[in-house]
Amino acid sequence: MTGFDDVPEATAAGLTTIRQPIREKGRRTAELLLDPARHPRQVTLPHRLMVRTSTGPCTDLSKDDRS
Repeated sequence: MTGFDDVPEATAAGLTTIRQPIREKGRRTAELLLDPARHPRQVTLPHRLMVRTSTGPCTDLSKDDRS
């Protein structure tokens, strides 16, 4: 299970999340809403994966355990 925005409750719950700059996200969204002709229309903000206990270990998909 994963979430977005890395709110404080996510840490307490052990939820893996994507940390994003929330204020910058809001600012960019407002700019695009207020000026529909503004370019670029697609914006990529810095982000970071915050791995916590809701994410299990990666499995090796090259092995077939269905023998």
